[in-house]
Amino acid sequence: MKPVTRRVVRVTVNGRSHEREVEARLTLADFLRDELRLTGTHLGCEHGVCGACTILMNGEAVRSCLLFAVQAHEATLLTVESLAADGRLHPLQEAFREEHGLQCGFCTPGILMALYGYLRESPAPDEGGLREAIAGNLCRCTGYQGILAAARVAAARMRGTAAEAAAPRP
Repeated sequence: MKPVTRRVVRVTVNGRSHEREVEARLTLADFLRDELRLTGTHLGCEHGVCGACTILMNGEAVRSCLLFAVQAHEATLLTVESLAADGRLHPLQEAFREEHGLQCGFCTPGILMALYGYLRESPAPDEGGLREAIAGNLCRCTGYQGILAAARVAAARMRGTAAEAAAPRP
């Protein structure tokens, strides 16, 4: 039997630099959870279908279960743990709470990260854009209406327009 190949991985995760020697076959999701103890990234299907493991890598939403940690070498990663700061929830997290965008919560970190990445690029999204942004994330509990409502509220708050957040929703 061949020995397992190990590689050094250097990443910046949520603003902090990390370096670890890992097995070349270690997934990025397992690296985040097991090596860095960032357990907000959830593992669902481990086939890239459910989206529970979605993070941002160099600003792009990716499925961390489909990547090896070595593929993220020298990358900048954001996980759901990056959203809250100084003991305060991010506007997206607050909106999810207020608009009932979660139930069991298992899919929530991946959806939050997909929406966060999308809203950074599209601060004034339309309904179709929001739906497309979360199309790769499966939720068995909510029916998506609360998630979409939360995304609309968060988008308005992130733009700083509270009046839009209070406007009636379609």
